[in-house]
Amino acid sequence: MTDIDERRFLRHISQEYFDLNGTHYETFDTLPSSLDFSKMVRIARPVLIKECAAPVTLFKWTNEYLIERCADRPVSVAVTPNGRADAVTRGPDNKLYFTEPLTEQMPMAEFLSKLSPENNPSGEVHYLQSQNGNLRASSAQISEFESLLEDVPPHLHWCTDALDTLPDAVNLWIGDSRSVTSIHSDPYENIYSVIRGSKTFTLLPPTEGWCMNERTYPHATYERSAESSSLVMVPSPPSTPPIRWSSVIDPNAPHALPLEAHPIHITVNAGESLYLPAGWWHYVQQSGVTIAVNYWYDMESRAANEEGETEVI
Repeated sequence: MTDIDERRFLRHISQEYFDLNGTHYETFDTLPSSLDFSKMVRIARPVLIKECAAPVTLFKWTNEYLIERCADRPVSVAVTPNGRADAVTRGPDNKLYFTEPLTEQMPMAEFLSKLSPENNPSGEVHYLQSQNGNLRASSAQISEFESLLEDVPPHLHWCTDALDTLPDAVNLWIGDSRSVTSIHSDPYENIYSVIRGSKTFTLLPPTEGWCMNERTYPHATYERSAESSSLVMVPSPPSTPPIRWSSVIDPNAPHALPLEAHPIHITVNAGESLYLPAGWWHYVQQSGVTIAVNYWYDMESRAANEEGETEVI
């Protein structure tokens, strides 16, 4: 192979890689059919859906409505000093830890008030993000938001028909612009609908996982100081298993990613949804007070079911 042929070959390979992992994404003006969604899953690239997968009735979720419906029932809220829950953070000993938030129980009215700076002099960041099927779960657990269930369908028919499985979890997310979701990937087909505010996703495909520079970090949690009640980071006992996590703190920062990376930036506004394929890396920021609902369809469970069905046949 001559030098010219080699350069042509390298350009061809580079173009094929970019075509596979480029920054383009599809947009659907309406909710997809089951057939359309099946095609999305096969292609496995993000799709912005310009219609909310959650029902229109969700737009009645004003603060007043949420407070009235939830009444005094406590809800689980993640609390951090910096808005970075479940993220790599430098501790007081100057070491890096994978740090989980303090989880506190409080009524919806108290939580929503803390999203206003004038009602939150401590500056602590509160985020409703329990991620465990807090609206609906495949298990028999009782939802913290039982009073809101009539507003939220148990599944999305076009996803359920296409994937031949029910969602593993339906989650509610409420927070403000100070809360940031650190970059990570999930084994779920994810339909993410924004009800209020907007969310901006920075996305990278599974093939660019090498850009994440994953490492193992000791575990820590935020706790209340007995002396001042302020938040302090507390390293977990040495017997606690370390956590494997991306060392990329902010993929949008200069030089955070190698030049070969092709991040996709998608802003999902109120009334829109994002299809996020399983395995895609995502970093999430939000604008103002944001409310969202997402459906997780567990592909690992689906694969296990299909394997089991094959064995029976």
